[in-house]
Amino acid sequence: MRHISSTAQIQPQSTSRILMIRPTQFGFNQQTADSNVFQHQQAGQRTQEEISTLAQAEFDLMVSQLQMAGVEVKVIDELEGDRNPDAVFSNNWISYHQSGRVVLYPMLAENRRSERRLDIVEQLRSDYHIEEVIDLTHFEKDGKFLEGTGSMVLDRRYKIAYACLSQRTHLEVLQAFAEKLDYEVVYFHATDDLGRPIYHTNVMMCIGDIFAVICLEAIHNPDERQRVRQTLEQTNKYLIELSLEQIKHFAGNMLMVRNRRQEKFLVMSTAAYDILTDRQRSILNDYARILHTDLSIIERYGGGSARCMLTENHLPRS
Repeated sequence: MRHISSTAQIQPQSTSRILMIRPTQFGFNQQTADSNVFQHQQAGQRTQEEISTLAQAEFDLMVSQLQMAGVEVKVIDELEGDRNPDAVFSNNWISYHQSGRVVLYPMLAENRRSERRLDIVEQLRSDYHIEEVIDLTHFEKDGKFLEGTGSMVLDRRYKIAYACLSQRTHLEVLQAFAEKLDYEVVYFHATDDLGRPIYHTNVMMCIGDIFAVICLEAIHNPDERQRVRQTLEQTNKYLIELSLEQIKHFAGNMLMVRNRRQEKFLVMSTAAYDILTDRQRSILNDYARILHTDLSIIERYGGGSARCMLTENHLPRS
């Protein structure tokens, strides 16, 4: 592992600036369902219009809660005519870095690739310095994918990318990301309680500044599990371990954010909050105040939760 140094002072782990895409066309995406066991289609119970309306209400409540806490949220509407059922999960196609680099990612589902919008990048240029746009989407033609900060959980302070390999997370693309942004990669394999591969790392893991939430139980290879634990401990993280049952309720899908007063918050869904033990909640609240909202429609039909909806803007101001 790289030498732990002053990198920790250079790059903050969290940001007070968040981008979110309002889900005007939200719905069940058949193209993603095979690799995402969190998705559930309940045929006949609700119309597509009802699902979309309910998802927008959940989204708006989450935005309101973040803004009331003092977090700067930039809400972007889908373009007229777009039909992107998963557009709300914008962290899968783009990431913004303090170095001024922007990364575009290759995605497994063909109908998700139209979510990538360079117009959003151009909007940010007026207020932020963008040094370079790194385009990794050419890997799609080789059937290799890396779905942003869904596939990777980044320790931005120490420039380490934790990644659970799956259909959506290929080692070759991880290595390309690491080379471009000078990250170390800690990769592993993980499965749920039925032995199915966990599709995104961010459903089982969250990195805060001095804590980490993780389901080590999902990593069955003892060498891989030990390497993950050791790396987290060497970067001075207090570990809060989750069970396989807890990650089924999106308990790992959290993100630490800050407000303008540098107060820290841990954002999650109500389902995640409810499945945590009293002790886990108490420990986490010591590190960052928990914010949770009901995202049951987005979770059920989209197979993603709070962290998937939050795209962090770490770009330097121009």
